[in-house]
Amino acid sequence: MSDDERLRRWRLVLGGEGAEGTGVALAGTDKGMDEALAALYRDGDGEGGSGRSAGLGGSAPKVARWLGDIRQYFPSTVVQVMQADAIERLNLTRLLVEPEMLEAVEPDVHLVGTLLSLNKVMPDKARTTARMVVAKVVAELERRVAQRTRAAITGAVNRAARITRPRHRDIDWNRTIRANLKHYQAEHRTVVPERLIGYGRQTRSVHRDVVLCVDQSGSMAASVVYSGVFAAVLASMKCLRTSLVVFDTAVVDLTDELHDPVEVLFGTQLGGGTDINRAIAYCQGLITRPRDSIFILISDLYEGGVRAEMLRRVATMKAAGVQVIVLLALSDEGAPAYDHSNASALAAMGVPSFACTPDAFPELMAAAIERRELQPIIEKMGR
Repeated sequence: MSDDERLRRWRLVLGGEGAEGTGVALAGTDKGMDEALAALYRDGDGEGGSGRSAGLGGSAPKVARWLGDIRQYFPSTVVQVMQADAIERLNLTRLLVEPEMLEAVEPDVHLVGTLLSLNKVMPDKARTTARMVVAKVVAELERRVAQRTRAAITGAVNRAARITRPRHRDIDWNRTIRANLKHYQAEHRTVVPERLIGYGRQTRSVHRDVVLCVDQSGSMAASVVYSGVFAAVLASMKCLRTSLVVFDTAVVDLTDELHDPVEVLFGTQLGGGTDINRAIAYCQGLITRPRDSIFILISDLYEGGVRAEMLRRVATMKAAGVQVIVLLALSDEGAPAYDHSNASALAAMGVPSFACTPDAFPELMAAAIERRELQPIIEKMGR
């Protein structure tokens, strides 16, 4: 790398009004990049608060132009970070209700969460644009997860639907022979099978009932988005009966909207308190086949309701044969903040509580359907 190039890079890193001792003056694209960064990150006395200068001002058109600039100068991963920083540092949340700004943003899960939290205060014109932004993110997420989820669950259902009176074409001969080796007849040099094992393939009946119960408090925004998309994918599979319930201090059943994940997300209301006990009570009423049911609570476990009653309800479901799983988060955001006391109490009942990434969720569901031990999956995600 030449000395001039090294000085140029240092100048871009240092930022500021002058050459910052490098002797390098910026022009063209470099100047544009520097100005875009300075508008967001430079120090000074301005309306951004906390000693930061609000270089973007309070004008939606100006913000929209800045959003267009950063998309021109930086890769999308960097753009998403800068957008999130702009919302936090410069208090631009209120400008997200402007259609002009929404058309300029780089859509991502976190932006969708912010838009959903503003849903109730958006004017109609902005809501139309916001739905387009949300629909774009949802379509991308579905492309990412749908095929893997359907493949994992179909395989799990076929394996779990093992039957002991299979038709001849459905006999799993390897498993049948292993299960009947004790009945080997030496004089005939053959195994006399006392029990046949096969797979109930391409079953058209509902194999498992899945209830997703999702905390929609503000800290769970990304998890709400991913949960809505996964619930829609699960609902599209005839071998599952899927319900989606979201809650804060109130409980909303969005099952009837699962044909349209965008509608599902706009049916949520991020923010507010948390009453996990009330949500579990509602979900108990949805479970009619306990031993064929999977109940997944997605929550940071900060309970604002009756804690003892919440734990009692979980114990009751477990005793009835329901497979209960608690996800502290369903997102790519890493280890979440959560109520360790409630997580420990659930663990004592044999209910695992852990954060799950979207990429790991299909494998988790497959293991749950087959009633396999979940600990290997949990350990893999923790690496």
